[in-house]
Amino acid sequence: MPTVGVDALTSEDFLLDVREDDEWEAGHAEGALHIPMSEFVARYGELTEAAPADGKVYVLCRVGGRSAQVAQYLIQQGVDAVNVAGGMQAWEAAGRPVSDGKGGSGTVV
Repeated sequence: MPTVGVDALTSEDFLLDVREDDEWEAGHAEGALHIPMSEFVARYGELTEAAPADGKVYVLCRVGGRSAQVAQYLIQQGVDAVNVAGGMQAWEAAGRPVSDGKGGSGTVV
């Protein structure tokens, strides 16, 4: 399973957040695409429309377990997917901005 730490990510990378709605609303990485893992297969088309054609998809969840499962699924579909180790907890701990989506500072739950 390809995995990277948050320190390897740039503002140009395509992020996919697979946490549930309440987690997303509390705080997320600005610009990430949000498709909850529980809805992922049904909403897969949203990813294929939004993701860069020849780029990597960096998958995030809270700590890395759910994102690893989704990344594995994406790899099986032929998508160049990478799991982000430590997920949003590592993102926040690294001092990366967390947004509440309303112009304020968010938090990871």
